[in-house]
Amino acid sequence: MRKVLTTERPSLEHAQLDTYSVGALVAALIEDQARAAQAVALASADIARAVEAAVPRIKAGGRLIYIGAGTSGRLGLLDSVELYPTFAWPSERALALLAGGPGAIYRAVEGAEDNDPQGAADILKLLPTANDVVIALAASGTTPYVLGAMRAASAAHALTIGMANNADSLVCAQAEIGITLDTGAEMVSGSTRLKAGTAQKIALNTLSTAIMVRLHKVYGNLMVDLVPTNAKLLTRAIRLTALATGADEAVAETALKACRFRVKVAIVMILRGIDADAALRRINESDGDVRAALKD
Repeated sequence: MRKVLTTERPSLEHAQLDTYSVGALVAALIEDQARAAQAVALASADIARAVEAAVPRIKAGGRLIYIGAGTSGRLGLLDSVELYPTFAWPSERALALLAGGPGAIYRAVEGAEDNDPQGAADILKLLPTANDVVIALAASGTTPYVLGAMRAASAAHALTIGMANNADSLVCAQAEIGITLDTGAEMVSGSTRLKAGTAQKIALNTLSTAIMVRLHKVYGNLMVDLVPTNAKLLTRAIRLTALATGADEAVAETALKACRFRVKVAIVMILRGIDADAALRRINESDGDVRAALKD
């Protein structure tokens, strides 16, 4: 008899879920979702290992490449596209492969996740290198598309990070670094868009944000490498510059205008009392590290 994955087993805790009052139903769902964070916390050591292994490769010019199917694939895509507006991370260096292609973003593509050779073919089109970091996502940990892509990435000597919600999964076992988010049975049997998906979202937020912090995209706890592409972000850039320097917003805005709204440059301009060109040189010479750029 085939082993039933933990994520596919019916929850014994809420066997009469359909009989609950609306209040009780909402409370139970929220309580169950909270367990996702606990599962991520238990995997913190493996997430830290993944960050430490990824940063040198990314510094050497590598890319973040996310691979998944269904909910897992969409979560990987979400993480990849949010890195540009948050950290000015180049879009061409944060790529996502979803089983079934772009159409699978909006609706399921039947059988796509079972296609091992297609996973390999899709990642090989990206010409993976030893500096790339491949994040393979599969709640079950057995998705053929993801496994095929991951094997091809490993053959190209890319760093592979597997993330799954079942213990002893193939995705984690075959990756260089495995991150098991053991979320157990879902309240709605097999619906891994629930706490398995929530755990993956938390883990991805943690992993990519920690990498960006190590790449000097954050000063203190301020996102100083954002791209101010709209009115909201322009206002945010002014506020961040003011917070980082203690200057009032008028001074912060003047500095930002002088340096084409580059927050890091504006911070160094104000705190060092120098012009935009001199501040930009300091930022470039310090590899984007604001703290280093401020030193004598």
